[in-house]
Amino acid sequence: MFSSSTFTDIPHVIQLAVAPVFLLTAVCTLLMVLTNRLGRSVDRRRVLTSHLLDAEAHLAELARDELGQVERRIRLIYGAIALAVLAAIFVCLLIAVAFVDALLAADLARAVAAMFVLAMLALIVSLGIFLREIFLAVSGARSPIR
Repeated sequence: MFSSSTFTDIPHVIQLAVAPVFLLTAVCTLLMVLTNRLGRSVDRRRVLTSHLLDAEAHLAELARDELGQVERRIRLIYGAIALAVLAAIFVCLLIAVAFVDALLAADLARAVAAMFVLAMLALIVSLGIFLREIFLAVSGARSPIR
């Protein structure tokens, strides 16, 4: 089933898998940042909605405006998380397919390249959405409700 050349290929595949593993670490760090921002936005939404009923008309209007902005930010963060997870899945698949390629002596180079390109595209779009969410967070007015 396995030839002796297959076992000599495995150290080479492990060397090649190191770069995608570092990429996976970076994507997971991005996911940690995104989930932290999501948690903070959800907490802010809870604060705003709990004070919305008790606030006077002027403050209620400001809170509703901020609540709309927080909802947009939550949707953006969720999209960025989904794409970052997709990028991580493609990186994991890339590593697995590289090992299958070495073990079965199959020619899966195109599949590995396609998964790398898809991972990069998902990561690029995720980072773009993250940048948009940061822009909304910085540029938006906050209501005086704490």
